[in-house]
Amino acid sequence: MFVLSQIEHNLPMPPHLLNRPLVDAIKSELERLFLDKVVANLGLCVSVYDIRKVEGGFIFPGEGCSTYTVSFRLLMFRPFIGEVLVGKISGYDEKGLQVSLDFFSDICIPGHLMQFGTVRGEDGRWALKTEDGDELPLDIDDEIRFLVSSIKYPPIPVEQKEDDRPFAPMQINGSIKGDGLGLLAWWAPDEEEEEGDEEGEGEGEEEQ
Repeated sequence: MFVLSQIEHNLPMPPHLLNRPLVDAIKSELERLFLDKVVANLGLCVSVYDIRKVEGGFIFPGEGCSTYTVSFRLLMFRPFIGEVLVGKISGYDEKGLQVSLDFFSDICIPGHLMQFGTVRGEDGRWALKTEDGDELPLDIDDEIRFLVSSIKYPPIPVEQKEDDRPFAPMQINGSIKGDGLGLLAWWAPDEEEEEGDEEGEGEGEEEQ
């Protein structure tokens, strides 16, 4: 889910930071530029992990600041396709569910990637209809386990309509098709039974 990405960047240093130790000033400026921002094909920057190399410090003609070539590593949130994550349902609409990981919220579970038998009711909520005729609703704030099916880095739109959603530079699509996926409450009894069976087997082996 988290990876280290090494980047080399030409960094102009604002003069007001030069009264600080150089490495501290560079890290502060890198955090301003990258922290909580999405870098295309790399993911969401969680922190500046370390600074590997600093070169330069030249003042180019017409500029009032020194420029350094900095090699550094960023800790990025970038789940891989097929990874299983746990989040909370933050909303829903006709397309599907919106899911949040607290620090990242541009996650969608579309209707066609939900468990077979999941339908949208008249109140707008999605619910799983069981073979017994029961309905298991997927409500806001419910914890949900999903599989990452795709990650997209859409280009920045030239213009947006007033009713368009806010632009998301990284979009994750999830799937809850399959055993063990969906609301944690659906599978909790089965998981507790499996743990109980394993404990029972262990006790039996000790008695022998």
